Amino acid sequence: MEQIYGQWWQSLHRTLLRGILGKTFRLVGYTIQYGCIAHCAFEYVGGVVMCSGPSMEPTIQNSDIVFGENLSRHFYGIQRGGIVIAKSPSDPKSNICKRVIGLEGDKILTTSPSNFFKSHSRLGGA
Repeated sequence: MEQIYGQWWQSLHRTLLRGILGKTFRLVGYTIQYGCIAHCAFEYVGGVVMCSGPSMEPTIQNSDIVFGENLSRHFYGIQRGGIVIAKSPSDPKSNICKRVIGLEGDKILTTSPSNFFKSHSRLGGA
């Protein structure tokens, strides 16, 4: 009788252990898969961004949440008049939204003389 009870208990224990471990490994596997898909989507397709600063008003208000897509810059490049999202130079944790006013080689009229534009890119209003 004890041997039958022992075999039954071992069989039940193995079945429960396999079920729990199987479900756990499946959950971990799905989590890794969906995490990779989400990473690729946010890295290469685009993502939700909160822009700070009043310089783009009324087009984009301070603290507006926008969808920033990454694909068009690969197909069309950055064009004059387009909107770019960049890390804020004063606060790297926040994003700023700026309109492109000039491209490489363009001459831009400023209110004060500066040699800054000869070797650097600058985001207007930053």
